[in-house]
Amino acid sequence: MATILITGASGLIGNALAASLSTQGHVIHRLGRRRDRTSAGSFHWDIERGTIDERCLHGVTHVVHLAGAGIADKRWTAARVKELIDSRAASARLLLKAAREQGMKPQAFISAAGIGYYGAVTTGHVFTESDPPATDTIARISVEWEAAVDEWSDVTRVVKLRTPMVLAREGGALKKLATPVRLGAGAALGSGQQWVPWIHLHDLVRLYTAALFDERYSGTYNANTGNDITNDELMRTIAKVMGKPYFLPRVPSFMLQLAFGELSAILLHGSRASNERLLHTGFEFEHPELEPALRQLLS
Repeated sequence: MATILITGASGLIGNALAASLSTQGHVIHRLGRRRDRTSAGSFHWDIERGTIDERCLHGVTHVVHLAGAGIADKRWTAARVKELIDSRAASARLLLKAAREQGMKPQAFISAAGIGYYGAVTTGHVFTESDPPATDTIARISVEWEAAVDEWSDVTRVVKLRTPMVLAREGGALKKLATPVRLGAGAALGSGQQWVPWIHLHDLVRLYTAALFDERYSGTYNANTGNDITNDELMRTIAKVMGKPYFLPRVPSFMLQLAFGELSAILLHGSRASNERLLHTGFEFEHPELEPALRQLLS
């Protein structure tokens, strides 16, 4: 069995992944910003101060890097954007520094990455992993994040999973989207025609597990089902599954811009992404269609 270090293990994906790997018999080391002296296998780091409990790496055979402040949790001030970048990039470098000092070489370093690498744009183009990054804020966050992760390539096999909206029963975007629908106030955002790549949390956990132990995985993958839908289709399907009306006019773009500032760009824009490279590994989605996935999560 493996000993796996997970950064950001208290988050939506990290919690689900740690639980799944534990049931398979693997040993989990959790590395986070909050001290937890009551739980074995929990370790602390302070990214701003550049400190880390190096015991987190003892015996570790694989690393999963999920650490990162919530992209949509706060307005994007200059300070917040720096925090979004540092919580991802500086944390990856801090961990790499500790690994090098200990002479530790894991079998794989699997990292989250952002589908926002291609920018907050709505276009007919279907983005592939070979497309260049955009230059807006969400793309800049993603580019600096991936650049730090790539520095691990001198040490081990690196896999980056460019993650779209993750659908989950608790937490994540779905709970926030379903709340107004439950109140009969569901509506599309802006034009409603922006694309929304997505993946079910269960499939994402399966994908991380595959990337950890299957050496065919290397480099970057778009981690979406490929059955991308528009924001209007998403909201309409949520309403259908919940048995709620869907008749209100779209939420005007200017209202979202006033409420969220530059952050509104990722709500009002989105494009499709190809998952052909992922499918070529042999990975198969258990929840490839939106409506059945929503029925399973919202039941």
